Amino acid sequence: MTTEGKTGANEAPEQGVTGEVSQDRFVAGQDLTRWKSPAGRALAGGAEKVTSLLGPYAALIITLVVGLAIALSLTLVFGEVYESVTEADGVAGLDDPVLAAAKSVRSPALDMATTAYTNIGGTVGMPLLAVGIMIFLATRRRSWTPVILMLAAGLGSLIITVLGKPIFGRSRPDMADAIPPYEHSASFPSGHSLNSIVIAGIVAYLIILRLKTTKARVITVLVAAAFAFTMGLSRVYLGHHWLTDVLAAWAIGIAWLALVITAHRLYLTGRTRRHSAVVS
Repeated sequence: MTTEGKTGANEAPEQGVTGEVSQDRFVAGQDLTRWKSPAGRALAGGAEKVTSLLGPYAALIITLVVGLAIALSLTLVFGEVYESVTEADGVAGLDDPVLAAAKSVRSPALDMATTAYTNIGGTVGMPLLAVGIMIFLATRRRSWTPVILMLAAGLGSLIITVLGKPIFGRSRPDMADAIPPYEHSASFPSGHSLNSIVIAGIVAYLIILRLKTTKARVITVLVAAAFAFTMGLSRVYLGHHWLTDVLAAWAIGIAWLALVITAHRLYLTGRTRRHSAVVS
């Protein structure tokens, strides 16, 4: 894979660092390496200094680690608020009716189809899907960036899930209301919902960076959103999670995804300025 500033004469323009600098930085006419706010410019300046000292991938990884620490802190704060509301039965008015509605539309065929679908977002299906897409994107672009971003996004959401469940320990719906195979870990947050929105989101983001039309970008976003939305609803339908567990996972996932994308923007900024300096 090409990791330094120049690509071969016969290399396709979308490959390697040249492709990142010339294509990934522009989305719908917007330059992702331009920061309008003072805070954004300060972050970009810091990322550029780290890039000059340690290299662009080191800067990206450091930014992602810091972002994960922020995401974990936000999850703890969110979880404390959520736990307080749950203890006061403040979510029962939403969770109980939705579970009852899900039970009312169940059928053997729909149960089987939903179980098969939810397995895609499980501990086996989702990693296989993510790794396959990651290898395809990295090979096509001749860049380690898709590998780093997808691994960071996926591992970050996994860490948030693994740490969040024992900390808050919310009980799942009763097994009498659930469809087997049963799950016994804590209910908050929904790992399927969190992981699906993060993985689908980062894949959509990486694809959008190379799309040329608004229609293609909109379709990509809608497909990713539909996947994450239906994956979350499948957990409620099966009685494996409360609706508020899914809603909380979506909110946490969006926050983590935003941090990963911000880290990539900072990486692009450092890459672009370094590449411009080499060319000039």
